[in-house]
Amino acid sequence: MATVASTLRPEEIDAILAGTHANPFSLLGPHRQADGRWRVIAHVPGAEAVTLTAPDGGALAPMAPLRAGALFAADLASDPGPYRLSARQGTAAWTLDDPYRFGPVLGAQDEHFIAEGTHLRLWQVLGARPCTHEGASGVVFAVWAPAARRVSVVGDFNGWDGRRHVMRWRGSSGVAEIFIPGLEAGITYKYEILDAAGHICLKADPVAFGAEHPPATASVVRDIRGADWTDGDWMAGRAARHRPDAPISIYEVHLPSWQRGDRGRPLSWDALAERLVPYAADLGFTHLELMPITEYPFDGSWGYQPIGLFAPTSRLGGPDGFRRFVAACHGAGLGVILDWVVGHFPTDAHGLARFDGTALYEHEDPREGFHQDWNTLIFNYGRREVQNYLVANALYWLEEFHLDGLRVDAVASMLYRDYSRKAGEWLPNAQGGRENLEAIAFLQRMNREVYAHHPGAMTLAEESTAWPGVSRPVHHGGLGFGFKWNMGWMNDTLRYMGEEHEHRRHHHNLMTFGLIYAFSEHFILPLSHDEVVHGKGSILNRMPGYDHERFANLRAYYAF
Repeated sequence: MATVASTLRPEEIDAILAGTHANPFSLLGPHRQADGRWRVIAHVPGAEAVTLTAPDGGALAPMAPLRAGALFAADLASDPGPYRLSARQGTAAWTLDDPYRFGPVLGAQDEHFIAEGTHLRLWQVLGARPCTHEGASGVVFAVWAPAARRVSVVGDFNGWDGRRHVMRWRGSSGVAEIFIPGLEAGITYKYEILDAAGHICLKADPVAFGAEHPPATASVVRDIRGADWTDGDWMAGRAARHRPDAPISIYEVHLPSWQRGDRGRPLSWDALAERLVPYAADLGFTHLELMPITEYPFDGSWGYQPIGLFAPTSRLGGPDGFRRFVAACHGAGLGVILDWVVGHFPTDAHGLARFDGTALYEHEDPREGFHQDWNTLIFNYGRREVQNYLVANALYWLEEFHLDGLRVDAVASMLYRDYSRKAGEWLPNAQGGRENLEAIAFLQRMNREVYAHHPGAMTLAEESTAWPGVSRPVHHGGLGFGFKWNMGWMNDTLRYMGEEHEHRRHHHNLMTFGLIYAFSEHFILPLSHDEVVHGKGSILNRMPGYDHERFANLRAYYAF
């Protein structure tokens, strides 16, 4: 075996073996020495002997142990090129690629835009993406965790051992990255994060394209490249369908419970394409509005507490199945609107909460960053990287899945700092007011970018107050949404229809009041899921009288 004098200090070796070294790429892998020779240092836990081999399997050089059963080194006269490692422990032998021989994937321009908060295609540089890099096939992982001391990728492929694949920091962007050759789509993974206080936590990928089925919590590598769309005619003509004066009739649906399949399981994307799409089209609807299908941990939330904003829920299948479903909708003349929940996110330990040991995506102060009604956290819309994360997510669904619109949930909770809070439970803005100036700027930016890049799409606000200019363009001082849900009309008219027949003459104003402000916004008249939850019952059951009267009332109300 070759004799190699160690250039690593004992404390450096200890840090690599313990998984606490912040920059292992500076030590591991191939490095040119001052005398022109090359040294390769490899971390192969569990090996008693390691040989440096060529891609064809031929031996290049035996490696000397720097620390038995862990670190090995070899000196070479020239650049070893795309080498591999052949390891042995007793009678067991295995061959592996060294991830520390590969250069970075993320470019300097990407680093700059990420740090600046202006990278609108964030999903193309962060997350887990199958690719070919420096002649090898594998997966590149990248995650934003600026306050972490160390970030590793862990999964079945490395025994969930955070010491094996410690990631490389990319400049001052706060992004850690590593390319791991030999991995393919379908594997599960998480990030193991060592925070500044020395605590270790396991986190799902904020930009994962797939996730395990809850209650499992790992992310899943999905390849979303190269979709072959056949809906060109629909995409070319949808702008005319979304004009404010165009007829739109929306079927809101919770997909996991619309119908059930075998053993009560939700239908798959393909089964929904076969059953739901012709059903809704036959009823005359122009659009489907999908209650949230971004990954979420708790079934009872109906998706309104998302934890994987870039991942279609595993309850229904993978991203390719979702694309087929959208294509089927477009083929049947149906647009697809996504309920987009960016007003809050849950506190689950594997999610975004204190992602790198700090309040990274949320606010540190609960008076700014905690929803008491829902026990959830509020995004820090004023942090440029967080705002960029959300804006890029909006564009992701429109670009990668050809969605036709985003219905933004709980906008009122975003606009007001004192939303559902008592005095002393909230902090005023920089001007002393109750408006959330950062959330306003975020919504305006989101709408600007959506309509600039996808003018045929539309955005809809579920906004329940009298905030002016929700559907007014940003350059005219509005929030920039295409449409606003008329929540007041819904509440007023449902109250009227619930009155006994002989009492209604005293409440006609509930039916007429909406006309006073009907043209102040581009309104959509909703009868939504919010009106049938928490014991409210169906709309039919709100009607007074005998069954035949209730059905007659319902028909009259729908006609109205």
